[in-house]
Parts: sequence; structure tokens; C-alpha cells
Amino acid sequence: MISEFHDFVQLPPPQHPLLSVVDVSTVPHRYGQQPTSMVFDFYSISIKRMRNVHVHYGQQPFDFNEGVLSFMAPHQVFSMAVADAAEEVQKSGWVVYIHPDFLWNTPLATTIRQYDFWEYSLKESLFLSAREEATMLTLLFAMQQEYMSTIDRFSKPIIVSHLDSLLHYADRFYHRQFLTREKANHEVLTRLETLLHTYFNSPELPERGVPTVHYVADCLHLSPKYLSNLLRVVTGQNTQQHIHAQLIVKAKEKLSTTSRTVSEIAYELGFEHVPSFSKLFKAKTNLSPREFRAAFP
Repeated sequence: MISEFHDFVQLPPPQHPLLSVVDVSTVPHRYGQQPTSMVFDFYSISIKRMRNVHVHYGQQPFDFNEGVLSFMAPHQVFSMAVADAAEEVQKSGWVVYIHPDFLWNTPLATTIRQYDFWEYSLKESLFLSAREEATMLTLLFAMQQEYMSTIDRFSKPIIVSHLDSLLHYADRFYHRQFLTREKANHEVLTRLETLLHTYFNSPELPERGVPTVHYVADCLHLSPKYLSNLLRVVTGQNTQQHIHAQLIVKAKEKLSTTSRTVSEIAYELGFEHVPSFSKLFKAKTNLSPREFRAAFP
């Protein structure tokens, strides 16, 4: 619970058992060079900078030297440790902690997880422009003001309204980041195309099977949701569609240049069942594999 977390980091008890707004600079330093692991049962939204602190969210490391907006969903494991014991720890910013029970009986209770950034890794946090950061801080401070006021029947809907706006802005700003980081995004696309080309030309393909979205994302060191959303903005297609596109290219090559049967080709492309291959091929080309082959006498 949030109150237990406050006690752990030596902060005063929260004003509300299911909600807390914390000034990061007021949190006492109590972790060393050995990582301290924690699991939250609540949502965390932070806008902060931290120097000489290493954070791991799942298996991904992140450096908070730059001001970023980051999200953590309940039941995720993360750890914190000092990077250099001889160097001073510096931290600033704000964090909002919201227990899912606080959202009970509100529309946001069922829609909050629709935002893909809850599944992004920390290294995929949102880098805010000065104007964007000011917008987010305005909403956060409005939540803090309401949180610090006397709790009444209006408090919860007002706070939830500010939170809903903050999430919508985060969604907009992430989309902006996908568009403006053009060079980095196209480097990801190039790496993806190289990865898939190598995979589908591997002699081990029949045993390995068709690559999954999670496999591809892991190879590119990105979370599956972040990779798919990045590709969708840059190319109009998600990761699964890119995998299928590369697979169909390879299938067309085999159908038009070899005499192997459709069953043999399906197996060589990693399919266990021929109907699955044929169904996908027709869905992508409007032709069955045999109809496509007939065009190449």
C-alpha cells in the first residue's frame, strides 16, 4: 500500500491512503550501491531528474539525468542503487502514486490500462519539451492542491479528471516523440528489417518457427508495445505486420523460383500447419499459394 511505501522511504504518512503526491527532493536517501528491489501495488507517474542513481525496471536500466515522464504499473519489479558512492545523490521532481482502488467506480478504472505506455520500459520514458513539462506540472500541481485540501465528495472526481487529462497529454506527447525522433526511429526500422531478413534466411527457421513480436522486441532491446507503436507511427504497420510482410516476401520467392510443394515451403518458413500458412498468404495477397504459383509458368 502507499502508506507502507511512505513508511519505507521515511516520508510522513500520505494525506489519503490510496493517493499520494510526493516532492522527490524531500525523499530521504536510503539505498546503497547494492540494488534495493521493490514491487508496487499501485500506479506511479513521475516527472523527475536524478543524478548518481541507477534504476532498473524489470530487466531494463535507466539513467534519470534528464527530465523525463515515466510510468509504472502495479506489480512491476524495480530496483534502485547509487552509481558512485563517492558522488552526491541529486534528485528533483514529482511523483504521483495512485492505488487502483482510488479509481473504483470511475470510467478511468476501466480505461487506464488502455494506454500502452504502462507497458513501456523505463528507457522508453517520455522526454518532455519545456512547454510539455509545464503542461504536465500544471496538472500535477492541481492534483496536489486538491490532495492537500480537505477531502470531500468533490475531491475524487476532480483528481480523477486531472489524472485523465494528464494521461491524454502523455499519449499525445509520446506520439510527438515518435514523429520528431526521426533518425533514431529509422535506425530501429533498419535494424528490424535486417533482423527479419537474417531470420527468414536462416537454415534453422523450420525448427525455430515464425518469430514472435516479443522475440523481435527483445532482439531490438525495446518493449513490444513501444516497438509496435513506434513502427505504426513511422510506417503505418505494427511489428506483427512487418513480420508477416517479410514472411510473405520469402514465401513469394520460394513459390515463384522453386518447385517445392506448398507443404514443404510452409514447413521451411516455420509453420507447423499448412492451412495456417495458406490462410495467412491469402489474407495478405488475395491469392492462395497455388494461385500465386500459377502466375509463374
